[in-house]
Amino acid sequence: MNSFYILDTTLRDGEQSAGVSFSKKEKIDIACKLDELGVDVIEAGIPAMGTEEKEVLKEIISLDLNAEILAWNRMKIEDIDQSLDCGFKNIHISAPASDIQLKHKLKKDRGWLLAELTKVINYAIKKGCMVSVGAEDASRADIDFLIQLYKVAQKEGAVRVRYADTIGALDPLATYDNIKKIREAIDLEVDFHGHNDFGMATANALSAFKAGAKYISCTVNGLGERAGNTALEEIVMSLKCIEGCESDFKIKGLKELSKLVEDSSGRRISIDKPVVGDGVFSHESGIHVDGLLKNPSTYEFLSPGDLGRERKFVIGKFSGVSSILHKYKELGISLSEDEANKVLRGIKSYSGNVESVIG
Repeated sequence: MNSFYILDTTLRDGEQSAGVSFSKKEKIDIACKLDELGVDVIEAGIPAMGTEEKEVLKEIISLDLNAEILAWNRMKIEDIDQSLDCGFKNIHISAPASDIQLKHKLKKDRGWLLAELTKVINYAIKKGCMVSVGAEDASRADIDFLIQLYKVAQKEGAVRVRYADTIGALDPLATYDNIKKIREAIDLEVDFHGHNDFGMATANALSAFKAGAKYISCTVNGLGERAGNTALEEIVMSLKCIEGCESDFKIKGLKELSKLVEDSSGRRISIDKPVVGDGVFSHESGIHVDGLLKNPSTYEFLSPGDLGRERKFVIGKFSGVSSILHKYKELGISLSEDEANKVLRGIKSYSGNVESVIG
C-alpha cells in the first residue's frame, strides 16, 4: 500500500524546458518506463497543442498502462474538447490563482475566475471525466482566496487539487504552513507541484508531504522550465529513506530512467546529481573509505545495492592506507602496510598534478 503517490510531469512540464522536444518514440518510451517503475500518474501532455501532440497522446492512451494518464488543460472548454478527442478520461484544469496572474496575464478578477472554473469543471464532469484542478502560482495567491478556489473545485466534483509553486518562491517552512491550512480546509487530496529556482523543490515537496499532500508532482532529473522541477528520483528516495514511507516503486530502475530522459532531452546531468549521478557512490577520502570498508552505513545513507548501483573507491590525493590495501586486493595483490604507505606517498606526490590516479 503506497503512502504517497508520484505524479510525473516529465512529458508535459519537463518538455516545456527551453530547447527540449521529445520525439514520438521518446515520449512513448518514457511513458512506458515510468509505468514500468510504478509511477501512479503520468501527466502525458497538452492536447490543445495540436495534431502531432494529439497523435502521440492517443497512442500513449492506447497502451493501456497501469498509471493514470492525465491531460493538462487551460481553463477553457475548447481545451477539454481536445482532450476528449484524444480519449482522455482524466482531466487536469489549470486555473491562474494569484492576483498577479489574473491582473497582468488575463486582465480578469477573482469573481470571473471562480465562475469560469465552475463552468469548465461542470463541462468535463458531464462528459464523464475525472477532474483535478490546479492553482497556478498558488504560492503567491492570497491563501483565503486559494482555499475558496479549492472549495469551488470540491463542490463541483473535482477529486484532487494541485498547489503549484510556479515560480519556485517557497521555502520548506512556508510550504508546510500553506499545505496544512489547505488540508484543514478541504476534503480533497492535494498534489504539490514545485519548481527549483532556489534549489528547494525537493525540500518543499517533502514539507508538503509532511503537511498532508499525498501526491507529488515531479519530473525525471528535475527537468523543467528555468531551474527545473522537483526531481522524481530525489523525492522518491527521500520519502522512502528519510520518511520511511511504504511504496512499490521499483527504485533499481531509477538510473536507467534517468539515462533515458537525459538522452531524450539532451540535458546532461552532473556527476554528483543526487541518486542518479555517476559519482554519487564514489569515495576517495581515506577516512571515509576506511569506515565504509568496516561498515558501509558509516558514510552511506543511500545503499548503492538498493538502487542497482555499485560503490566505487577512487585513489587520489585524499586516499589512505586502507584504500591502497583494498585496491591492490581487488587486483589480487597482497601488500604489507609499509608497502601500502610507500605506494600512497608516491600517489600523493603525483596526484597534485591530476584529478585522480586510479578509478
